[in-house]
Amino acid sequence: MTHAFHALTVERAAEAYVRSRGKARFLSIEQAIRAIRTLMPKCKATDHELEELLAETCIAHGVPVAFDAGTAGNPATQLHS
Repeated sequence: MTHAFHALTVERAAEAYVRSRGKARFLSIEQAIRAIRTLMPKCKATDHELEELLAETCIAHGVPVAFDAGTAGNPATQLHS
């Protein structure tokens, strides 16, 4: 028997995080970025790049998203569904 392990990419981490939060009222970008940085401490993506990736993934899965990280130039929390 062989065991195959797939490399964890930031895209896969974002996808897994968003899918795990599908039943929640909304996904917090700030918490998602923190979770990805904890899982992948050497991730070279900027917070803004992670925010965009997470937002795209949320839209693809119909998960409401709270832009609460303050990386988009607006420190106010914005909820989009």
